Amino acid sequence: MFLDQRQGLALAMPAALFALLMFLVPVAILLSEAFRSDGGWSLSAYFEFFAKPLNQTVFLRTLKLGAMVAGTAAIIGYAAAFCIVNLEAKARGQIFGLVVLPLMISPVARTYAWIVILGRTGIVNDALVGLGLTDTPIRLLFTETAVFLGLLQLFLPLMIISLVSSMENIPRDVIPAARVLGANWLQVFVKVILPLTKEGLVIGGTLVFTGSLTAYITPAILGGSKVLMLETLLYQRVNVSNDFVSASVIAMILIVMSFSTNLLLKRIATARRS
Repeated sequence: MFLDQRQGLALAMPAALFALLMFLVPVAILLSEAFRSDGGWSLSAYFEFFAKPLNQTVFLRTLKLGAMVAGTAAIIGYAAAFCIVNLEAKARGQIFGLVVLPLMISPVARTYAWIVILGRTGIVNDALVGLGLTDTPIRLLFTETAVFLGLLQLFLPLMIISLVSSMENIPRDVIPAARVLGANWLQVFVKVILPLTKEGLVIGGTLVFTGSLTAYITPAILGGSKVLMLETLLYQRVNVSNDFVSASVIAMILIVMSFSTNLLLKRIATARRS
């Protein structure tokens, strides 16, 4: 323990100054470009951005895929977490290790694996042709479905880890007591499990949703130029068009969406608690 607060502040000051100078200041300078117009401050860049149909489509697609990935991850995550916490200690550690294992593999390698699965000569198309369901391979890559599957596989472990951590704190006798009192499994989930694990859901939902919004590798490989998302559009505006104003607008939108998601989930969790 520190003798007084000044010692703690003095030790934290170098790290705070480093973060301020190396991260916050450059980001602030970059984002400020989106508010400059004709030597003054204006929101015209945002109005111009959302006035274009392409940008509207990309924005809505990013929101839709992020929400779909987060919602699907929550459904699968609750089922997986419930099974994991009810296993024996040894089996629980083994299964949990398998959940964590994908996080140790590069996202690039994990995403390229989907090309083997969804490509024209991939596993899925070979199975469809072999079963006679289609005469020729169908296009699975460069679709929203491919991006959705890639993002779900990328961020699902984060949701499972968050929910497992929350479910481990639920008393063992709560769920059996609810069942004895006549609650069905849906009522047990809604009235017992969900309220007691809302903190894990907030953390997992924030990580999955914001990760889906800001991931670049997966949408770039599986979506390409046919399924643009905000992060791939940002890359194009910087490296292809040299349009740093639009890039700053997109960066600000992503930051606002990320923080808004966390605040919204926290507000929902607080409202349910009260």
